[in-house]
Amino acid sequence: MSPPDRILRPETVTITHGYDPHAYRGAAKPPIFPSSTYLYRSAQHAKDVHRAYFDGVPMPDDEDPGYIYARLGHPNLTMVERRLAALDKGADAAVFGSGMAAISAVMLAFLRPGDTVLHSRPLYGGTDGLLYGELAAFGIKAFGFKDGLDGAAIRAEAERVLQTGSLGLIHCETPANPTGSVSDIALLSEIAEAVRLKQGRRPLISVDNTFLGPFLQSPLEHGADLCITSLTKYAGGHSDLLAGGVSGSAVLIDRLKKLRTLLGSHPDPHVCAGLLRSFETLHLRTERACANARKIADFLSLHPKIRSVSFLGHADPDTPAGALLARQCSGTGSTFSFRIHGGEAEAFRMLDRLSLIRMAVSLGGTETLICHSATTTHYSVPRDRREEVGVDDGTLRISVGIEHADDLIADLVQALDAV
Repeated sequence: MSPPDRILRPETVTITHGYDPHAYRGAAKPPIFPSSTYLYRSAQHAKDVHRAYFDGVPMPDDEDPGYIYARLGHPNLTMVERRLAALDKGADAAVFGSGMAAISAVMLAFLRPGDTVLHSRPLYGGTDGLLYGELAAFGIKAFGFKDGLDGAAIRAEAERVLQTGSLGLIHCETPANPTGSVSDIALLSEIAEAVRLKQGRRPLISVDNTFLGPFLQSPLEHGADLCITSLTKYAGGHSDLLAGGVSGSAVLIDRLKKLRTLLGSHPDPHVCAGLLRSFETLHLRTERACANARKIADFLSLHPKIRSVSFLGHADPDTPAGALLARQCSGTGSTFSFRIHGGEAEAFRMLDRLSLIRMAVSLGGTETLICHSATTTHYSVPRDRREEVGVDDGTLRISVGIEHADDLIADLVQALDAV
């Protein structure tokens, strides 16, 4: 165990935090606990542990309540949550069976019919579908802002939202999927406080941190209440598991854990064990992927068949976006979009010519993935809403992996020759 007076660096947290080998017979690595249920010592013990879980009543003699049933929690889940909370600099974390399960839980837990959501644009297609489909059917309205750096425009949109109902949540992706546009989290926090003065209730701020993850951005430090991450992506990092996490205050996370119990959206012990293992190399994979991404973005930005590249590392430091990146982020990530001259036909021709770079959705894996956003991740988003924020038929999203950058560039060269 680490000395209590020493703050460990994130690279060390990913390996040590949340697991005490001496509590598990000295096993150097966390054992997997596949049990679905846990035994009580007595009938009174059963009552005590249920009171502790559901009512927050301390156990006799401050005993650790342990576990009841794996849907409520299990040892491997506890280990992952402690590690994620430490990385996100939150008091606690709740981990779910997918990134969308995490986002859904946040919105179901903290919104009610008549509430409104103010969100950044664009949004991941699944989040967009949840807001404008299922939640809309329950009387929850959504309003979007295009520029997450324009305080005047966001405040004006918030005023419009307040005319339709109570503003319950401000949700942003920063960087956004797939355009890479950024939002000022501290600015959103100021706007949330201004809204509180008008409606008597401060809207929560949730930030989808999937594109950067805990090593490159810490939303909670900049005013977010909840940091949401699709752990399927960089944390999992090998395209072989699904999980999502939310970090924040103990009170907010407890609400999410109670809802998770009802929804049954927890990850199983094997997924948690995979996450614990993958966390250990997250910083190494992040460094390598980011270095590769810069080389590929530099190449694409000079290619005559490419219209534009949205790589964050190309932001002018003298612009509002560049200044925000310097203040809010410690890196630029390895997933970005670029636009090819032409449209769907040209994009498809290039994609079908690739041999090393793999065509699939998702991101953050060891392998480099590419997709045509308009017909995959954002297929369900109406064309007008999609194109208004820059996701047109020539937009391609690439998630750069840890292969050798020269091999990836060579594959792009021969594929672009086909266009």
